[in-house]
Amino acid sequence: MNIQEYFGRISYNKPHKDADLQTLTAIFQHHIQSIPFENLSMHCGEAIELDLQSTYNKIVRKKRGGWCLEINHLLFWALQELGYDVCILGAHSYDPAEKGYTAEMNHILLKVVIQGDSYVVDAGFGGAYQTWQPLMLISGKDQPQGPGIFRFREDDGTWYFEKVKRKHYIPEPRDADFPDTPELGNIRKIYRFTLEPRHIDDFQELNAYLQVSPDNILRKKSICTLQTSNGLLALVGWTLTEMKYSYMEDMDLVNITTLTDEEVEKTLKDKFNIILENKLVP
Repeated sequence: MNIQEYFGRISYNKPHKDADLQTLTAIFQHHIQSIPFENLSMHCGEAIELDLQSTYNKIVRKKRGGWCLEINHLLFWALQELGYDVCILGAHSYDPAEKGYTAEMNHILLKVVIQGDSYVVDAGFGGAYQTWQPLMLISGKDQPQGPGIFRFREDDGTWYFEKVKRKHYIPEPRDADFPDTPELGNIRKIYRFTLEPRHIDDFQELNAYLQVSPDNILRKKSICTLQTSNGLLALVGWTLTEMKYSYMEDMDLVNITTLTDEEVEKTLKDKFNIILENKLVP
């Protein structure tokens, strides 16, 4: 595994001598705009191995994406290689359907300490809840970014992560599109976590479970999302959503297209730079 090969994968060619916030932000942004959040392996009959060499080969050498366990594990390795003070944390994601957080830890994120300040770095949430920059770990402070306003709330050692949702402008809406289009100022809970350091092995059971459990969203839907310079691309099943952030004040532009099977494969190649080895069943 080679840090220069990783930099080639994310098209990063700037200086990286200092393990500072500016370099971290630049690497993070290249990472999220180059490496899709995707679970296509489990819809192609491929097993997802949660060891670093497998993840590196898949994402860096085969130019694939991955889910949070893979994407953030790769980023953790890269930041360690560059001399950052970084550790893995575990989170419980919020399930809007259940109106609560999952009982089991089901997400990983990273904490990076720079000159005494702690930052949360999470390249593995995907979609409209993917941050675009490291977030300072501070309770109650609004932290605006391209995708919207993010904030943490801390209560007795547990940290809660949330986003202020923006309205969507859909030029040609359909009945099923974005049923939860929010009113202004609506808060979307994302996940909760503690600062207890974790190891990737703590997630081996989760990695195995998510690949076989029929009732989790990753089994039910084939998902591929990628951040762009002004919004995001999301392919869920046969539905391609292209979102442009802040199209109008506090409103995102959303274009939705339904694809054929042939168009799915072409779209993965053209828009996400993904060529699959095995047949995808959307």
